[in-house]
Amino acid sequence: MPNRVLDHARIPELPNPYFGKVRDCYDLPDNRRILITTDRISAFDRILAAIPFKGQVLTQMARFWFENTDDICPNHVLDYPDPNVVIGKKLEILPVEIVVRGYLAGTTSTSILTRYKKGERVMYGHEFPDGLRDNAKLAEPIITPTTKAFDGGHDEPLTADEILSRGLLSQEQWQTVSTAALALFKRGQEMVARQGFILVDTKYEFGIDADGTILLADEIHTPDSSRFWLADGYQKAFEEGSRPPSLDKDIIRAWVDARCDPYKDPVPEIPEALIEETSRVYIDAYESITGKTFEPDLAGETPLARIRERLSPYFSAA
Repeated sequence: MPNRVLDHARIPELPNPYFGKVRDCYDLPDNRRILITTDRISAFDRILAAIPFKGQVLTQMARFWFENTDDICPNHVLDYPDPNVVIGKKLEILPVEIVVRGYLAGTTSTSILTRYKKGERVMYGHEFPDGLRDNAKLAEPIITPTTKAFDGGHDEPLTADEILSRGLLSQEQWQTVSTAALALFKRGQEMVARQGFILVDTKYEFGIDADGTILLADEIHTPDSSRFWLADGYQKAFEEGSRPPSLDKDIIRAWVDARCDPYKDPVPEIPEALIEETSRVYIDAYESITGKTFEPDLAGETPLARIRERLSPYFSAA
């Protein structure tokens, strides 16, 4: 269904655009932001492909989690005018991305498994013993913060001490976001465990609104921001030293990583069959974790036409 792919959401009638790796955003003059989640898939600091219905899955899955965690931390959401669109409070995004990890896992250059296998034993201010195996469960979840790279830059590892000494966050801000992140992760782990999954690791972004309140932004516990393993398959895979069966974009990351150095080399063209399989993984993740049936919005000639129509009331914003 090629005409159902939203590879961009460039809408010239909307003001103050900002185009990220996955979201195309527009700032309204009243401290609101329009965030449109496209079907682009990003890893290794680059865009790899566009996956049908991925943007709707991400928006609706994040909505599920925002609604199930607002007692822990307030979030930026004001309205959902379309399944791919959030109207949120405009925030000053904090310059630190909060990554919480429960397992020694990952394929990117900042993941603790990648660095552990290179011989590092002190990472992000945490010490790791020798002898850990790939995908081992950590004694307790840890925060591995990175710089928040804007405009396509690279995230860089940080420690809590570096965050404070460099003035990236105040002591109070760090306390607020680190406490919230661990509580959000715990809630996520508990909820997905009831559905037969493991929340392995995830990232959170926080921002400050016009009143100075720290809010959860962007997305939460989606296949883009999180790694999910099937609980039933984890132990066997761990004992065999293989990758546990997952419900996240690792399927694309692993394919690319096996064929090139994704940080330096051109990425091979991703087969259509793998793109379709990835779309199914995203939809399965939504249905399995939320317990809801995914209903694709097929209104309009294309997803972009549908979104343009539903956002037309904002075209007069100056």
